[in-house]
Parts: sequence; structure tokens; C-alpha cells
Amino acid sequence: MNAGRKFYQMMYASAQAYARWDLETSLSILRSRKRLLILLALALPAILFSVAVAADQLPDILGGKKAYSPAFYTPGIFLVSILIGLCAGLITGCIGAGGGFIITPALMSAGIKGILAVGTDLFHIFAKAIMGTTVHKKLGNVSVGLAVAFLVGSGIGVTGGGVINRALYEANPVLSDTFISVIYVVLLGFLGIYAMSDFMKQRKAGGGGDAHGGPASSGEGLPAKLQGMKIPPMIPFDQDLVPGGKKISGLFVALCGAVVGFMAAIMGVGGGFLTFPMFVYILGVSSFTTVGTDILQIIFTAGYASITQYAIYGFIFYTLAMGMLLGSLVGIQVGALTTKVVPGIYIRGFYATAILAGFVNRLFALPGKLTEMEILSLSPGVCNFLTQIGNFGFFIAVGFFGFWVIGAFIKNLSGLKEG
Repeated sequence: MNAGRKFYQMMYASAQAYARWDLETSLSILRSRKRLLILLALALPAILFSVAVAADQLPDILGGKKAYSPAFYTPGIFLVSILIGLCAGLITGCIGAGGGFIITPALMSAGIKGILAVGTDLFHIFAKAIMGTTVHKKLGNVSVGLAVAFLVGSGIGVTGGGVINRALYEANPVLSDTFISVIYVVLLGFLGIYAMSDFMKQRKAGGGGDAHGGPASSGEGLPAKLQGMKIPPMIPFDQDLVPGGKKISGLFVALCGAVVGFMAAIMGVGGGFLTFPMFVYILGVSSFTTVGTDILQIIFTAGYASITQYAIYGFIFYTLAMGMLLGSLVGIQVGALTTKVVPGIYIRGFYATAILAGFVNRLFALPGKLTEMEILSLSPGVCNFLTQIGNFGFFIAVGFFGFWVIGAFIKNLSGLKEG
């Protein structure tokens, strides 16, 4: 139980680190007129494409129902992508923990195939990173040796994850969706249970809580053991923070990178939610150095995965990525401002609820997928009923959170302006 709670604390701390990067990146875009114009130019084709589809003027080969493309695009899906991005941004900005975990389940619930949801989410992260990154301000924090070793491993992991996802899809698209759903059920189920348990304990104790929580403590055991193994090449780091600095084998750094890259390519996330705990709690790298290195790995991992493993195979919806980017930029700004007027304990409760909503959504979708694969024998009516329960429950929970945050923002708008 203690090991599970410690793992949850590590994951929550990493989600906070990713959220800080996401918030900084989004605000960097919003505060730059030049970047906003670039974003508008990128989004304009998506908007025009939506209008053309609505007018039913596209030939079949470009987007009709008989097109070879593995999904059928509609203007409604574009609007849904904006709402999904908005909710993810609200979660990231308001809770202070990455909201990207809801994007792939949400897209799959909207009718997007799992492999397309994964590829599109990665491209959305990459586009945001390229447009808004302030990496030049963080270069002093980066250990070049750690970054190189990590990115070598990350590249291998991304390639492996992408190959597996594509192989499963080519073998059976339903198997691909099932595999991705199972990954989300296991991860979100674990995190959701601990998040809700943490919220209930804080509420029972009567503490107001910090909206973004406190940092998890790192142990010295495992990092000390790994740093004591003199397996070449040994990479120095944290020379400015510790007298004489520290050293660790590049093999361990590359292995961590491989795990992060693999999970990023499988789940459609930037990998930041895993990089932080691995660097701090496993390798023993300082948070100061981890932040700068994490920014580089997000750009590389998301870019390499989205382009080489998904885009060139046609598994990215450009229009959906632009919709999510537009929605998330607005949501993250509103969410960040709302934390100033809402008690932190309630925000942590919504964080747990959002995770559990994603867990229930993918869990209730599994019976239908397993029936299609002839592993279970349920009637189509039962499968559809369970899937709809998962979909409605998910969108009601996330939608309620979104309306609540926006309502709190509007209600306290005058006070926020004065602040």
C-alpha cells in the first residue's frame, strides 16, 4: 500500500511538472501577437476544410465516406476537438496537473480510432511545443550528457511503441483500440483510486489543501545504488548544485528514456508525466536539472513519434490537432486564473473525478471491443448500452468540471481584473 501511494505521489508530482511546462508554453503563445497570427494561419485551413465538408463539396478521395483514410471527418468532430482541448486546458491550468490524459479517451469516445487519437494528440503536443517553447531560457539547466543518453533511449522506445501500435492496427483495428483502452484502464484506474483516496483523506482532515499539491519526497536508496554502479559511460550532472557533482551510467538514463518513449508512442502523450519521477526518484537528478532536460525530451519525443511513427503513415488528423490546440490555449488561461478564487481541496477532488471518468470510459468500452474480437459473447445491445454509459459518464463529468470552472471564472471576473 505504501509503495502504491509513493508511486501515486511520484506520478502526481510529474503531472505537476508537465502542467507547469504546458502553462508556460501556452502563455508564451498567447502573449505573442506573431505566434497568434501563425496559429491563426495554421488553423485557417482546418476551418475552411470544415466548411467544405459541411457543404459536402469534397471528393471521396479527399474526405468522403469512401476515402481510403481510416476515419471519416465531419465539422462536428472538429468542434468536439476544440471542446476536448478546452477541457484538457482547464484541467491543466486549474488543477496544476497535466490534463492530456483525457484527450485520447475523449477522442476515442467521439468516434476516432485509437491509433489516430494517439498520433493526433502527439502532433498537438509537438505543435504547441514548437510554437510556444521557451527552451532558450532553460538551457542553463540542461545536462547535455543526460539529454543525449535519454534521447537515444527515447528514440528506441518511440520506434518500438509506434511499430507495435501500427502492427496491432494492421492486424485488427479493434485489437488496436482494445490494447490502447487496456493501457488507459490500468493506468487511470490506479491513479484515480489513489487520487480520490488522497482527496477524501484531506477533506476528512478538514484541510483546505493546495490546489496544486505539495511535492513528493524523493528517497536516497535507489538513486544512490544506481549512481554507485560504475558502468561506462558515466555521465556527470548537477555540478553547480552539489560539490564535485554526481555521476550515473548512461545505460540507466537510456533505459529510462526508452520507457518514456515507448509509453509516449503507445498512449499519445508527451512523456513528461514519466520523465520527472524517473529523473528525480530513480536517477537522483535535481528538479532544477530535470525541468530543462524534460523540455527538450518533450519536443524530441512528441516530434519524432508524431512525424516518423504516425504522420507518414496517415495516422494524424491535422484538423483535430488544430482544434485541440485552439481549445487548450483558452482553457489553460482560464483554469490558471480560476485557481486564485477556488479552494484547492475542491480542485484536487475534480482532478480525481476526471481521472476516474477516463478510467470508467475506457473500462465500459472494453466489453464491446472484446465481443467484436470474439473473446466475449455479449449481445450488440448490451455492448452499446455499456459503451454509452461510459461515454455519457465521461463527458458529463468532464463537462460539469468545465462549466464549474468557467462559471467560477465569470463569477469572479471583476476580482480577477482587480488582482
